[in-house]
Order: sequence, then structure tokens, then C-alpha cells
Amino acid sequence: MKVSFFGLMPHRNLPDDFAQRYKSVWVDPPFKELANAEEVGKWYNWTLDEYVHAANAGFDGICLNEHHQNAYGFMPGPNLMGSTLARETSHLDTAIVMLGSTTTTNYPLRIAEEYAMIDAISGGRLVAGMPPGSSMDANQAYGVPPIETRERHGEAHDLIMRAWKADEPFAFNGKYTKLPKVNIWPRPIQDPPPVWIPGNGSYSTWEFVARNQHSYQFVSFFGRKMAENVLDGYWAFNDEYGLDRNPYRAGFNQILVVGESDAACERDYAKHLEYFYQKSLHVPDHYWALPGYQDYPSLERTVRSGVMAKMAEKVAQFKSYKYKDYVENEMIIAGGPETVRDKLLDLVKRLRVGNLMLVMQLGSMPPELTKQNIDIFTREVLPHLRGVWGDEWENLWWPERCRAASKAKAGARVAA
Repeated sequence: MKVSFFGLMPHRNLPDDFAQRYKSVWVDPPFKELANAEEVGKWYNWTLDEYVHAANAGFDGICLNEHHQNAYGFMPGPNLMGSTLARETSHLDTAIVMLGSTTTTNYPLRIAEEYAMIDAISGGRLVAGMPPGSSMDANQAYGVPPIETRERHGEAHDLIMRAWKADEPFAFNGKYTKLPKVNIWPRPIQDPPPVWIPGNGSYSTWEFVARNQHSYQFVSFFGRKMAENVLDGYWAFNDEYGLDRNPYRAGFNQILVVGESDAACERDYAKHLEYFYQKSLHVPDHYWALPGYQDYPSLERTVRSGVMAKMAEKVAQFKSYKYKDYVENEMIIAGGPETVRDKLLDLVKRLRVGNLMLVMQLGSMPPELTKQNIDIFTREVLPHLRGVWGDEWENLWWPERCRAASKAKAGARVAA
């Protein structure tokens, strides 16, 4: 089981009446009314401190992501953060999980080059995430026509993979990128790095992942109930495609907070969880997916499966929820160590995921509370997750250096 810390780098001090005064947290919130560069610089450094703390505490990986024009998680240049983190964790075997540089908002060769730099700086610890980008980021902030999003993503992916592997310079004559000579310097240490493709349940993403033998990461803030429907579909698709049920072919991100007890958890984290859902996710419904962003086969399956209706229902409800509503609806995992451990083990087994990404810093949560969350989790919960999938399956989508280090540590524990 591989467990990663997932950080968003959010605005930590939005006004109490933010949702009433502003249309959206994404695309069009006015920066000069809501933030200043000095304060943002402080938040970036807090985020880096939290990442390093999570790595030192024992997380297997640290996840970074890219978003634009928003106060939900404003890390427009995740590779800048990733390169810093690679250096800061050089004494560890923690994977740098880039989830990632989006293939539609960045020049593909730039992704190939910068990912190779991070892999080199880290000593071969990169997980190369290749998301197409949200509709808010790719289509609205960067102007990519929605109907082109997936085609651009596929072409960029193919160019990046070929650029890493090619022994000789080559010409690339794509629809969106045309290059007379591709010959990138440097190359990644890994040949190539493992690739993760984040998604929200689109059939076309499943097919893309299967065809290229990558790992699929379902990204959602609605918890196990929503995820179970999607991942059941993903595993059924893999069966039809003729792939094995290696749990490391899939991952899931889960919001999680843990306190010394169930009551202490609610006392410490309730207001920050409510801030996240009510302010950080304050987005008009039609922003999430402009017409054309989801291709027709995926749209049809999403509608027929009922996932779209369930998601629309959740989006309509969650802004009025309180802490106990999020817990009871299983959108979050929260409580004392024993409560969290049992719920997390149940989630992992039900979803059959070998890669777990835990969102443990939310919105207004200050660094000291984030580090408390990390410390209680790594001390009281994480050890119980290590052996979930045993030795039956190999995680082919994790850096080889990190896999070798994990096996050595496990062997040392057995010997002791």
C-alpha cells in the first residue's frame, strides 16, 4: 500500500461572506481584493514546510497539482514546488508525485524536460502525472477549446513519452505541436518514470489508461459512496480489456482528519472542513465542465450510470452541510485513530486501490494543525495500512528506487 500526502496550497483566509459576495472561487475571483503577494508567499512556504514534514513523518509520497486563477489551490507552477521538494527530501526515499503538470496548459516538451529535471534532482523518485486539466483551468483560464481538450492531452502524452525514450533526435508532426528535431536534455533517471492519469470517471480516460498501461487515479472530494460506483466501473472495464486486478492500477484521494479522539477531531477540524466545502469549492455548476469537455461516450456512460445525477445532488447539498453531515455522508474520514483506521481500511478494500492520496490540509487549516494531523496519522494509523495488499501484487507504477527502499525496510522489520 502506498500512501501519499496531497496538498492543494489554498487561500487560508477568505472572508466570512465570500460565497455571498463572489461568484466563484475559480476563474474570476479578484486577486487584489482577496489577497496580496506577501501573504501568498507566506502560504507557499507554509505548504512546503507541510510537505517536508509529511515526508519526514513517513508518507510514501507527496502529491502536487496544477491549477490556475483560483483561491482553492493556487499552484500554477507545480514543477517549481516539486523541484524544491525533491531537494528538501534528498535524504529520504519519498516519491515526488506530480499530479501534475497539465498537458493542455503547458508546452509538452517543457513538461518532458522539467519532469526529467525533477527526476534527476530527486535521484529517480518522480511519479509523472499527466492530467488534461480541469475545464476551469484548461478551457476558461487558458482558452483551450473544450472539444480539443482530450485530443491535445493524448498528443502531448505521446510526445512526452517518445521524447524520454528516443535514442536519436526525431521530428514530430502532430496536429497541435510540430517540431523539426526533438532531442531533450536532460533525460529522466527512470526509463521512463511511472505515469499516473488522474480522472473523474470518464470512460475515455479508462480506455486511455488501459491502452498505455498507466495507473488511474480517481480524484474526488465526495468520498467512498461516489467513488465506489466509479471504481466498480473501472475494474469491470479492466476485466473486459483483459487486464489483471492489480490494485496498484488504481488510486483514490480522500479527505482525512484525525484527532486524539472523535470529539477532539470535531473540535479541532470542524470549522476548517466547513471552510473548504463552503468557500474553497464555491464554483458555479456550469464551470465544472463546459460543453465539449467530456467526450460523448464518457458523457453517455456518466449519465446512464447515475454518477452525474449523484454528483449534482452532492454539489447542491454540501454547501449547507456541517461537520457531522460530511462525516455521516462519508464524504470525509474523521475521528480518533481507531475510527479513522477502520474506515480507511474499509475504503481501501472496497475500492480496491493500492495508491491512496490523503488530503490533510484543508482551506483555512494552519500549519501547526496540519502537522498535528500528519503526526497522529503517521503514528497511529499509517502502520496498519502497510500490509493491506501483502506480497501478492507488485506496484509497477511507483519509482523503483522507492520500491526497493520499502522492501529493505520491511525486511528489517521482519528480522527485528
